[in-house]
Amino acid sequence: MPLYEYYCDDCTGIFEAIRPMREASLAVPCPECDRDGERIMSSFTAFTFRDGYPRRIPDKGTFWHMGKEVKKRATRMKGWEHPELAQPKPKPRPTKGESQVQRDRRLAALRDARYRDGWGIDKDGFPTIKTTVKGKERQVLPAG
Repeated sequence: MPLYEYYCDDCTGIFEAIRPMREASLAVPCPECDRDGERIMSSFTAFTFRDGYPRRIPDKGTFWHMGKEVKKRATRMKGWEHPELAQPKPKPRPTKGESQVQRDRRLAALRDARYRDGWGIDKDGFPTIKTTVKGKERQVLPAG
């Protein structure tokens, strides 16, 4: 049987009574002054368990994980962390030494590329297009 709240006008008191649903709207005698008290509308929060997760009533179709609302039920979790609530881990910043090494590597690659370009050789050791001359052939002079 549900619990209902009632209000007594004479002693201005609010009291509760457990009654069947069909008798909910009928007046109930006040426990203080024995006069009839009228039912008042009270609000409440309730939840139920569905699919192993608590859900509030009325149900919005969402799930609750450790007091926070989530859209989907968790199928795989790492520890107690829900995938929707997990904050992405920040990308680690390179240390001062690592950034110096990266800069030195870029400069060495740039110097090497300039050197090879001057000699007309690509990074694999093959001649580049600059070193091959097309269309110009040697002229052979007649003997004499």
